[in-house]
Amino acid sequence: MRWETTRDAGELAERAARRLLDAIAADPRAVLGLPTGTTPVGMYRRLVSACGARPGCFGDVSTFNLDEYVELPAEHPASYRSFMERHLFAHVDLAPERARLPDGNAAAVRRESPALSLEEALAVECLRYERDIAAAGGLSLTVLGLGVNGHIAFNEPGSHHDSRTRVVELAAATRRANAPHFPGAHVPRRAITMGIGTILESRSVVLLASGAGKAEAVERLREGRVSEAFPVSALHRHADVTVLVDRAAAREDHPWRRVRNRVRRRVGGLARRIGT
Repeated sequence: MRWETTRDAGELAERAARRLLDAIAADPRAVLGLPTGTTPVGMYRRLVSACGARPGCFGDVSTFNLDEYVELPAEHPASYRSFMERHLFAHVDLAPERARLPDGNAAAVRRESPALSLEEALAVECLRYERDIAAAGGLSLTVLGLGVNGHIAFNEPGSHHDSRTRVVELAAATRRANAPHFPGAHVPRRAITMGIGTILESRSVVLLASGAGKAEAVERLREGRVSEAFPVSALHRHADVTVLVDRAAAREDHPWRRVRNRVRRRVGGLARRIGT
């Protein structure tokens, strides 16, 4: 696991966008796993700036989003489909049929099999999503946000590290964090999420964490202990993970951390001198 600390959220967004652009340059048919939420907005803004007026940038790319709410209309402004349309899909030349999100209403499945209940149709939708990722060749690069309770995508604490795309109940902390996107309305209680096992099959992973509110989760991840009670810790099992954190999330401004970092640099320099 590689750690990179940026000055602020803007630099974090720039580095994250560069990772995606480099992945597309290396493989124009890249298959990207994409997040939603506050942290990735700057990343998408920079992607649009780099690619919006450049035909062919996303021409052969495929994307699979991490999650979507259950029983929320796709056109609802808080749906993740709407989020992606606002921040990326409407501004780049990504083919609509290759811009995929799980369907929290399983609309296509229910049209094809109207006798299925919603729960049955959602189960089929989850299987289809896994199949579509596999058919695309698997995920090349997946970008993740970090929840305050350590969730990645909507894999809440207790999620198995071999889990696949499925319907989940959202933790109270997650619903509280997402409440500002639903003014005057209840936050959905369930979502479809890409599983941790699915994410771990991505060839590369970039984790984003910005702001002081994520500092506790970042510190816990640094400790290196792997537990299903802390879903993001599963990334320690992956061979190619980059963690991008800004100084607020890394608590770099705290005096005790500045002292600790100076000690680490001095110890590292001494070790290098001894090694030579």
